[in-house]
Amino acid sequence: MRLHDFDLSGNCYKVRLFLSLIGQRAERVSVDLRGGEHKRPAFLAINPRGQVPALEDGSLSLGDSQAILVYLARRYADEHWYPLDPASLGRIAGWLSFAANEVQHGPGLARLGKLFGVAIDEVAVNAKATRALELLNSHLAEHRWLAQTTAPSIADVAVYPYVALAADGGLELTPYAHLHGWFARLRELPGYIDMPGL
Repeated sequence: MRLHDFDLSGNCYKVRLFLSLIGQRAERVSVDLRGGEHKRPAFLAINPRGQVPALEDGSLSLGDSQAILVYLARRYADEHWYPLDPASLGRIAGWLSFAANEVQHGPGLARLGKLFGVAIDEVAVNAKATRALELLNSHLAEHRWLAQTTAPSIADVAVYPYVALAADGGLELTPYAHLHGWFARLRELPGYIDMPGL
């Protein structure tokens, strides 16, 4: 198994984190994003979207961090990471969407602007980020994990990175006490690994 990776990407980190949590090894292949390697034919043959992360497992090539988490959970992980009962599937799908939309276009985009100098509408992005953090904090006021009551799932892994890295985007996390409790629970999981910025 090979993971095409970039150290500072929160989307790549969520895959590295999940692999570590489930004790699954993968060869890491660093992709030179600044040099445009992800837009060249060799990489586009693996992921036509031209984005990291990308996973190769045997004959399977898969892009998109959420899709990779689903695949790894069903292929290699204990069932609690991605249960197949309808209610759990629905809740997890909702949080995967939240990771790809509210979190990506809020805290994720704020970080992209501050850390990598990408032009963003800072006022609009910060408003989206604040709303996402408020929603998440409210949910975690009443739940230990995002989609399940007693155990983490891929939903937690998908949402965690760009929320935990929000300070990189100039966002203040102090007001969100329930996020910090959730961060602590995730960091206590066997196999937890950090990334730069955490």
